Amino acid sequence: MTALTPSEGLVVPPGHGRTVRAAAQHVTFKVTGAHSRASSSFEVVVPPGFDVGAHVHTRSEELFYVLEGELDMLAFEPLVRTPDNWQRWQSSSGNRVIRATPGTVILVPPGCPHAFANPTGDPARMFFQASPPPDHERYFEELLKILDSGGPPDDEAIEELRARYDIEQLTPLKTL
Repeated sequence: MTALTPSEGLVVPPGHGRTVRAAAQHVTFKVTGAHSRASSSFEVVVPPGFDVGAHVHTRSEELFYVLEGELDMLAFEPLVRTPDNWQRWQSSSGNRVIRATPGTVILVPPGCPHAFANPTGDPARMFFQASPPPDHERYFEELLKILDSGGPPDDEAIEELRARYDIEQLTPLKTL
């Protein structure tokens, strides 16, 4: 990656950035808090069966742009926050979970429940941006270490991690 200076921007070519992995899931850091005061940007591969679970942040704003594949996505306050299947939630205005395909953009303001899951048999890829940095960078690094530790995910470790990074989990994270 090219160093950022006051007179030059940052160029991150395809295939570049710092990648952290856990099994079939990986996150490539494209722009970090070291580069931008406004946001962190990532390329995320979402494996089949992965469900981040519905959650909410009090301080973070997030943007998702689907590049490849399909994801079920939620970005609204439901009539009822049921603790199990967010895919069945509905908002007071009638919004429901959508099947996001390439080119879909979802913007999530602070305080808005949101989630994504890959219900297909193929990996999906998305561009993800979080503001302010660097909390999501640290969160991804620590979460992927937990998920890569072998065996089923350590739910207590994930719960503690999310509490430290302004994530109120509404439904469980699921992996295959």
